[in-house]
Amino acid sequence: MLSEGAPAGAAGISPRAGDDRALVAAIAAGDQQALGMLYDQHAPKLLGLARRMLGDQAAAEDLLHDVFLEVWQHAAEYSAARGTVDAWLTIRTRSRALDRLGRGARHALAVERAAGEQAGHADAPAPAAGVDGARLHDLVARLPAELVTVLELGYFEGLSASEAAVRIGIPVGTVKSRTARALSLLREALEPRTAVKS
Repeated sequence: MLSEGAPAGAAGISPRAGDDRALVAAIAAGDQQALGMLYDQHAPKLLGLARRMLGDQAAAEDLLHDVFLEVWQHAAEYSAARGTVDAWLTIRTRSRALDRLGRGARHALAVERAAGEQAGHADAPAPAAGVDGARLHDLVARLPAELVTVLELGYFEGLSASEAAVRIGIPVGTVKSRTARALSLLREALEPRTAVKS
């Protein structure tokens, strides 16, 4: 699909649709058909993610092509110990989209994703999809840079608190407290203001 001259299949490997790990293993062995199967299973979701992040269908399609080209070239690097194939593909898609965005846009997206996490709570504000871009940028401008950093690492790069701590060079507890503080500030900012009358 994305590579020409590759063998149509790899001897001894018969991946089935739905078996992501087997498909990735087959791709690593040069099975182009397995790449097509993996693409068919995950492309709709990943394309939607890329389109939401980039705001453009053509750019999203181009990015998705690049992601699956990387999968073809680097399938052998996938490790089940680090997460599911779905998570691996999602992180690659997010990372490539972020590479194409400026820092201001990355900050706004971090806010949007973090704010969306609050939707799971009964008393949470509406998901950030209902917040206009100008307000998101205003919220980002009010957040300290160190809080945005932990949100970006956790929500977009998919790093755990310990992995983020290593990346930034601070204690795990500090990462957790900054993340909690950032979410708290966002929740307060997004909560509808109600007048208190006695």
